[in-house]
This record gives sequence, structure tokens and C-alpha cells, in this order.
Amino acid sequence: MLYFLAATVLSYFLSRISQNALSGIVLVSAAVVLFLKDRKETGKRFPLAGLFSLSFVGGEGIACFKLSSLETAWEPETWLCFFAAVFFFRLFYRLTFSRNGVSLREPQKNGFCLSGEKQIREDRLFISVIGITVLSAVSFCIEAAILGYVPLLIRGVPHAYSAFHVHGLHYFTVSCVLVPALAVIWNETSGRRDGIRKKAVHFSAAVSLLIPILCVSRFQLIFTVAVAGFTFLTVKKDGAPKHLGIIAVCCIIPLYVLLTVARSHSVSYLNGIFEMKADLPIFISQPYIYIANNYDNFNCLVRDLTSHTFGLRMLYPLWAFTGMKFLHPSLVNFPLYVTKKELTTVTLFYDAWYDFGMAGVILFSALLGFVSRKLEEKTGGPHDPIMNVMYAQMAVYSALAFFTTWFSNPATWFYFAETLAVYLFCRSRGKKPEKRGKKQ
Repeated sequence: MLYFLAATVLSYFLSRISQNALSGIVLVSAAVVLFLKDRKETGKRFPLAGLFSLSFVGGEGIACFKLSSLETAWEPETWLCFFAAVFFFRLFYRLTFSRNGVSLREPQKNGFCLSGEKQIREDRLFISVIGITVLSAVSFCIEAAILGYVPLLIRGVPHAYSAFHVHGLHYFTVSCVLVPALAVIWNETSGRRDGIRKKAVHFSAAVSLLIPILCVSRFQLIFTVAVAGFTFLTVKKDGAPKHLGIIAVCCIIPLYVLLTVARSHSVSYLNGIFEMKADLPIFISQPYIYIANNYDNFNCLVRDLTSHTFGLRMLYPLWAFTGMKFLHPSLVNFPLYVTKKELTTVTLFYDAWYDFGMAGVILFSALLGFVSRKLEEKTGGPHDPIMNVMYAQMAVYSALAFFTTWFSNPATWFYFAETLAVYLFCRSRGKKPEKRGKKQ
């Protein structure tokens, strides 16, 4: 952590003398070092602390390049907040396993040991995969019928997906994002010896990828693939194809471009919003602004916020699920402090600051560090394989910590609840295996 502290201080002073490129390089390098350090110590391919550090610190470094006219010098409080978020996440991540006497590096195991001590009901996992797919497809059809359109099939409406929501029902429509990951688990447990069911599971996974495309939701598509990918890499510790990442990227990029075109987002339209200082290709400027501007939006919040909301922002999922946001709009109607009204993505800690300031960021990051480590202890082994899907979701949120307030999003908690429901539904009632490390 001393290295990260030194990197942050150096980057801060470099930014103050307008050495933006050097300031960014220092933090990006620090992010890579932290990730590699965590990976070596834990023995995991994608440790949650490492993913979080790589994403959040790396994104901060990218933002320091200041390639857009929208970006300004950050407030000292903003710099301190970014450092505190990473410091307390990593501190409580480490305190969790130190307190429990668990070694950082755990033995690696490949696949699932199902013979003699099955911990999931394979038949129920199959039912879950098919059931979620059918529920998602039916919900999509109902939404399309009620709203009178399919987003992919209309033109000239840049925000068609934003309006494609029937309150309450849309959560079930997008629950398809979990199906490919569950299909990975099913394939590892019984997929190799069950031809008919295997085809049904693969078809369900294909349908689950089609729904985000029909919705013209780039995020849902990427999230679906990412959760399935992290699940696969968690399960297949030694057997994963070397070029899996390249294959995934080659599949995602054309679909991402297709959905961008389908959303009527032209290059001139996007570049006009981004206000880049140099004439950069759209495939550089768009990812850059979707990372960098989030930190500037956070800086706008720190600079302009006059009073905190004391929990109302982070409790938004409660207001949404209970319908309180419709009965009492004042619970959710707060101004959004951003550099430009079209660019509304923010960092993971935006709502924590909005609610409680620096104290909120510290408490929230500490809780995330604690939960991340506890979740890692439940995954990677041969037991309770569906927990790998829960871990994969957390990995995606950690890897995209620069993007938005994931845990203030009702969909995040809906996915966690749905995964937990599948876990409980599929769990075997047999004798539980003894915990690793327990004395005989």
C-alpha cells in the first residue's frame, strides 16, 4: 500500500504542474502492479481485490490524461476520496482473511468433484436454466406487445432501449444474463453425457444472448458474456482455452458496433458529445470517455454538492422494489452532478459520497473489501459450484468499478437474489463436506 500511496501523491503533483500524461502513466502502472501482486498472493486468476484495483486505479489513471475538453483539474477532496476508496477496500479485504487465519494462497482445484458428494441437483439446475430462459423470453414478448415495438427494429431513436421498460416486468426480461453462466456450470456437471439436454441448454444460452441484442442493450450483452466468461475461467482453472479472451473480444466487438449503429449513434453525434481535444478514432474516444468522464462527474459532485442525502441514494433499490419511488418521488428526485447531461455514467462510489461524503466512501469500500474476500472463500473449490456465478457477477462489478454505482442499481440485487434462489433450489440435501483447513 505504500507503493500505491507514493504513486497517488506523485500523480497528484504531476497533474498540478499539467504533466497529465506522466500523471496518468504513474497510476496505470500502479494499477497493474496491484493486480499482479494480488494475483500472485492469492493464486487466483482474477482476485476481486486485484480486479477492483486494476479497474478503479487504472480508470483514474486514464482519466488523468485529460484528452477531452470536458475534463478539468480535480479537487483535492476528489483525489483523497479515490485513494481512500482503494485503501480501505484492500485493507478490509486483507483483514478478513488475516482474522480468520486463512492463507492468502489457496490450493487450486480443477472442475467439480461430483462423485460421491454431489452438492447440487443436476436435474434442478437444468430446470433453472430452461425456466429462466422461458421467463425472460416471455417477459420480453409481453413488453414488446405492451410498448408496441422491438428496439432493434426501429430507426432514428437513439434511446429506444431507455424507454423499453415495463415497471417490474423488465427485471425478468433481463434475467437472461445469468443463463450462459449457469449453462457453464451445468455443462461441467453433466453436460458431456446428456445429448438432448445439452442441446436444450445451448439453445437457451443462445436465446439469452439474443434478447440483449433485440433490446439494443450493449451493457446487457457485455454483462452476459462477461459473467459467463468469469464463471468458465473460475471453473476451468487449467483447462481454459488460451485464446478464450481473444475469441470473446472478437465476438463482442462486432455486436457492440452493430448495437451502436442500431441505436442511431453516429460517429459525428458521439464525437460532438465527447469534445475530444484531438481528432481520435471513435473506437478510442468512446471507450476513453466512458472511463475518464466518470471520474470528472464524481469531481463535479464533490465540488458542487451542497447537502448529503444520508442513505436515500444508496437505498434506491428498496424504493424501486417497494414502489415507494412512485408514491414519494422526493425519495429519488435528486440532481445529478455531471459534466454534460448526455454523459451520466459515474464511478462506483458516487452515491456513497452523495449520501455521507468521505465517511460514506470509507464505509462502503471497507464493506466491499470484506464481502469480496468472504465470497472468494466460497468459490473455486469443488463444492457449491453455483456460487461461482455469484463470484462472477462480483468480478464484473469489480472490473467495471469505474463505470457506475452498481450496488444502487435494483437489477444488481435482482441478479444476486435470482442466483441465490437457484443455489437454494439446486442444492443437494446430502451431507456437507468438511471445510478446508478444519482440524481432524
